[in-house]
Amino acid sequence: MTRVLRDTDEAVAGIEDGSTVLIGGFGMAGMPSTLVDALIRQGATDLTVVSNNAGNGDTGLAALLAAGRVRKMICSFPRQSDSWVFDGLYHAGKIELEVVPQGTLAERMRAAGAGIGAFYCPTGVGTALAEGRETRTIDGRDHVLEYPIKGDVALIAAHAGDRMGNLVYRKTARNFGPVMATAATLTIAQVRRVVEAGELDPEAVVTPCIYVDRILDLSAVEATP
Repeated sequence: MTRVLRDTDEAVAGIEDGSTVLIGGFGMAGMPSTLVDALIRQGATDLTVVSNNAGNGDTGLAALLAAGRVRKMICSFPRQSDSWVFDGLYHAGKIELEVVPQGTLAERMRAAGAGIGAFYCPTGVGTALAEGRETRTIDGRDHVLEYPIKGDVALIAAHAGDRMGNLVYRKTARNFGPVMATAATLTIAQVRRVVEAGELDPEAVVTPCIYVDRILDLSAVEATP
């Protein structure tokens, strides 16, 4: 059953050193910054983080990187104009990097959630990303073998959730949250508001409650003195 929480530190309790943590967001859109800040305070280290990019500026994921908690990044866009935290760590040899094309990244997590053992994908064939990898020609086109990415924990952001744990998203903030929720052993979602069961339109629910273990109610957190 999904637990609805008002305390940020309780929301991330129990995340262990060495965990693989899936962190939603496309840049800052859909980034669960409150949960990431709580993870920094919680102290888990030697993490493998899976996200679309490697942090922006000095907040959210970038702050987790700056705190020295991440051993390895798996992402699609490790560099952009404001990725100075990751750039500095990488050039200093203090963090590992695995680059995965964006669509493949999403599909590898979706495969984990769907119980798919592996799949073939044409993206990356003929590039350094496919070196040493198993390939197969399918329908006249070369494909590279890809394996699922499963997380110990997923930290995601949604627009609203109900007390059962069903989630709805807002526009581009939806991005990686739904596939990450299915791919993790423990899924923790921060939401702008929590409503009673039955108040969300069932046709609008994107992530069903079966995939969500904890919800952090940001409206309650912000209202706490």
